[in-house]
Amino acid sequence: MARYTGPLTKKSRRLGIDLVGGDAAFEKRPYPPGQHGRARVKESEYRNQLLEKQKARYTYGVLEKQFRKYYELASRRPGKTGDNLLQILESRLDNVVYRAGFARTRRHARQLVNHGHFVVNGVKTDIPSFQVSKHDIIDVKTKSLESTPFIVARETFDKDTVPAWLDVAPDRGRILVHAQPVREQITVPIQEQLIVEFYSKI
Repeated sequence: MARYTGPLTKKSRRLGIDLVGGDAAFEKRPYPPGQHGRARVKESEYRNQLLEKQKARYTYGVLEKQFRKYYELASRRPGKTGDNLLQILESRLDNVVYRAGFARTRRHARQLVNHGHFVVNGVKTDIPSFQVSKHDIIDVKTKSLESTPFIVARETFDKDTVPAWLDVAPDRGRILVHAQPVREQITVPIQEQLIVEFYSKI
């Protein structure tokens, strides 16, 4: 699966959001890169909508073609398209692994999934974009439990950071999906209505 592998700090500075999580370089210079980074930028409706879409794309590590497919899927579901879109993004397996505290960043979570460390409902799953559903059980493979990433995850686990729609047993390496996430449980600073407005015009 193709994905963006370039420098995220530059993207963070361009979009005004820490895409990495705890990025010291972004915190030190939270303005766009380049010699005109601190210059006043002319605001426009289209620019704001585009930036919001890019924020979501890079936050979840999704390329444009796949992101558009997610939007089309969200628009066909009942309910608000923006809420549906964020729910689809949050339900990606790599994001669930990250939100459960088993990885430092979403990039790290994607790598762990790609390397085949997880089984979903007893089936080995190494596709980061796999959509988890209500009542799914995600387990770290037994032979992976004593590898460094999961030892660190157990030692640094903080249950207060786990969203209410997940139940995590770090010692067992298990994630239980209680329900699909609702908008109030999705903490990424994204204005999804701007994304809906962007796609409604093209």
